[in-house]
Amino acid sequence: AGEVATWGDPQCGGNCGAVADRLAAGVISITCNGDAFAALEDTGAVVTWGLAHCGGDSSSMADRLTAGVTSITGSGAAFAAL
Repeated sequence: AGEVATWGDPQCGGNCGAVADRLAAGVISITCNGDAFAALEDTGAVVTWGLAHCGGDSSSMADRLTAGVTSITGSGAAFAAL
């Protein structure tokens, strides 16, 4: 588990400042879809950032992404969590 570092176009996930505190440790995997990222923490929680309409804002699913997630996959402009 580790810390996430990002760079590149800030609108497409190159700047994770809004969620940096959650990405400082414990991340076990990251997936992207071209315009957003989703990180899986060792607790089973998911952290997203990038273009909101492409999955960078997961606040509408927050109650289902706080624990117990085992994998995430991305498509062109969306994510799915197991």
